[in-house]
Amino acid sequence: ILLTLTFPIIALFALIVKLDSKGPAFFRQERVGLFGESFHLIKLRSMTTDAEKDGAKWASENDPRVTRVGRFIRKVRIDELPQTWCVLMGQMSFVGPRPITQNELARYGLYAPQYLSLKPGITGLWQVYGRENGCYTERLRLDTAYAQKITLALDLSLIVRTALLLFIPSGR
Repeated sequence: ILLTLTFPIIALFALIVKLDSKGPAFFRQERVGLFGESFHLIKLRSMTTDAEKDGAKWASENDPRVTRVGRFIRKVRIDELPQTWCVLMGQMSFVGPRPITQNELARYGLYAPQYLSLKPGITGLWQVYGRENGCYTERLRLDTAYAQKITLALDLSLIVRTALLLFIPSGR
């Protein structure tokens, strides 16, 4: 249902991304999912096509790799909407730890088995509370905390907080 409802928004912004900058409208990257299985995460492209030519790194404030349209779709998190396809395919969940790359998984150390016991999510503790921080240790802490405290009430709370963030960016 969510994919059907969001499809017009995804299609519109895919066209806008395509018109704004050279390259594909969508960004695909291999990520690690449940039990360590790889899948391709899909997002609307918010950066230049050569953004990771020197390797993947987190975007910073006023990052020159982020396109004009990319700044907007990141701020309102429209770039994340295509991930609903990954949920439909069973590779992701609506709520869970942030989807990570194989290289990032190595940094999880002893917590890797705990992380791999859950499907990554479109939203989660890090996506709601830690995203502005950009600190890797904070992401690891929040992903681990989610794995230890997972409940239906927590998931519902994170879904509501995510919705608030979409409409009121300071809605934490």
